[in-house]
Amino acid sequence: MTSQESSPGRTILLVVHTGREEATETARRVEKVLGEHGIALRVLTAEAVDRGSLHLAPGEMRSLGVDIDVVDADEQAAEGCELVLALGGDGTFLRAAELARNVEIPVLGINLGRIGFLAEAEADAIDKVLDHVIARDYRVEQRMTLDVAVRQDGAVCDRGWALNEASLEKGPRLGVLGVVLEVDGRPVSQFGCDGVLVSTPTGSTAYAFSAGGPILWPDLESILVVPNNAHALFARPMVTSPDASIAIEVEAGGNDAIAYCDGRRKMVVPAGARLEVTRCGTSLKWVRLDSAPFTDRLVRKFRLPVKGWRGQ
Repeated sequence: MTSQESSPGRTILLVVHTGREEATETARRVEKVLGEHGIALRVLTAEAVDRGSLHLAPGEMRSLGVDIDVVDADEQAAEGCELVLALGGDGTFLRAAELARNVEIPVLGINLGRIGFLAEAEADAIDKVLDHVIARDYRVEQRMTLDVAVRQDGAVCDRGWALNEASLEKGPRLGVLGVVLEVDGRPVSQFGCDGVLVSTPTGSTAYAFSAGGPILWPDLESILVVPNNAHALFARPMVTSPDASIAIEVEAGGNDAIAYCDGRRKMVVPAGARLEVTRCGTSLKWVRLDSAPFTDRLVRKFRLPVKGWRGQ
């Protein structure tokens, strides 16, 4: 690590996948290095239950002149922080993104999972990453998010947001879900399915990709609609304008559906109601450490075969 001057007033929220031993070791490394440079840390209450194993002990941090503050995972958890540092896989990143977006600060992901497509760096580069953080040597991108609303009898009865996707799904062990897909106030198609995904370009490499959707480059602002196991000829993935209004009506007289935002936040969509998805006015701030093209990330994360490429 390079030596830096103390940084008074700086605070970083640490979000950790507590089920991984590697996360424990990495969290301790992060706390020690940032503490040595005068950067205060916050950790979440649920992750600090066993602080003797997951985090540096309070006495160790005080010896560095920095205390760890323990906060609840609510809308104010990241208030006043410089950024949120996520140690884990994509699930941990999405959890951190929820806290960061609430107060419009950036999130930086370190992959400790398998693919970790949302992470900016791997765990073995943690010292280099911390150098960037300490020196404030990083840039911030804006990533599009989605506003997700459940409307019944003309009134919005539930609302959420998504970074990756909003997924409308049939209930467990229920039959085919009947829906009508609508774009910009006009019907497109009616079909039976297991569900419908509405995704951002960021989410196109996640659930939407597994359901047969295309990969969209993150700087292509658009909304991706992917029917999941649909029983219809025209039920194919569609890419719309980022300003399109997408609605999925659940067949009246059938079963209730369930909507998930990023696989985390759940909303019930009753039969006869509709799920409405539009571009959200609040984007997610995303820390970037280098200028490598998205193509390189795609090849690296999915381990795509490129042997034999001659280039220019």
